[in-house]
Amino acid sequence: MQTLSLLLGESPAIPLATSWLLAELGEAKGRQQLVTRQAPRRLESLREHALVESTISSNRIEGVEIEPSRVQAVVLGRPPLRDRNEEEVRGYRDALRWVHDQAPELEVSEATIRELHRLSRGESGQGGGYRRRDLEIVETRADGGSRVRFRAVPGAEVASAMAGLVAAWEALCARAEVPVPIALAAFNLDFLCVHPFHDGNGRTSRLLLLLQSYQAGFEVGRYVSLERLIEGTKERYYEALELSSRGWHEGRHDPWPYLNYLLHVLKSAYRELEESFGRERAPRGEKSAAVVGAVGRLGGEFSLSDLRRECPGVSVDLIRHVLKSLRNGGELECLGRGRDARWRRTSGIG
Repeated sequence: MQTLSLLLGESPAIPLATSWLLAELGEAKGRQQLVTRQAPRRLESLREHALVESTISSNRIEGVEIEPSRVQAVVLGRPPLRDRNEEEVRGYRDALRWVHDQAPELEVSEATIRELHRLSRGESGQGGGYRRRDLEIVETRADGGSRVRFRAVPGAEVASAMAGLVAAWEALCARAEVPVPIALAAFNLDFLCVHPFHDGNGRTSRLLLLLQSYQAGFEVGRYVSLERLIEGTKERYYEALELSSRGWHEGRHDPWPYLNYLLHVLKSAYRELEESFGRERAPRGEKSAAVVGAVGRLGGEFSLSDLRRECPGVSVDLIRHVLKSLRNGGELECLGRGRDARWRRTSGIG
């Protein structure tokens, strides 16, 4: 497709900022095995936490949310599901586990892409079928107006576009001339511009990003949720996607804003993984550490509800316990009473 075709042409001139990101990712990948040899039990805890965060964040980006009190059971258990949102959350969990367990054996093929979409739609969803109608990506503005942000590939051309996308990916991998992180980010951009399904394209794109990263040896997504990092920078994600999709149909687009964005997400995930093993102080419990990390990320004032959104796999009782500990230690102050009270940092956290 358009971006992969550009890479298949003459060797692309890689911007300096991208070269730095590639160098840092290469170094992080080289340290990956050393980091993941440590504390197997702790790694297992990180895997479970990342599974929960990835499932919740990837769906939440698309406006699919469930009750915080149901997160642990829906993602990690098998309770009866209450509504369509819970079905989609459970479906993404199933697709994510498939990628985690089978990545070395899975081909990046149309069949795999269709299956990832089908799984992520949940048991009662009608996933896996390409759209046949034309589609415009419309943005609704704060003043109530709207604008067309992007026109996807016409419905009649989706099947041929997807066949071309997979063929271009295979050709690029066979040539092995383009750095793999750039290739997988380019595939992700082209997939989103084709927009092959009526809905669920964003979630499928993130599953493909994980699959292709694992196959290239970048395993960080097993321990740190890439989906959470994308959700936390959602405005940058959409801005980069819009910048890089302009002129895509004509092959005159600038892919680097979006490619650099995804490379930066991978870099941030590696930094977070290494920092989680590099703390000099005695490690806190993993879930307590997740709450502390969320407090540090939120900054300024925040509420208990903000923390529950940031830490979907942590019970409200544990969040309250951590807040109380930080307050007693002089690191936080409470600005009110009750469940709607605001909290504020008084010193560095972590």
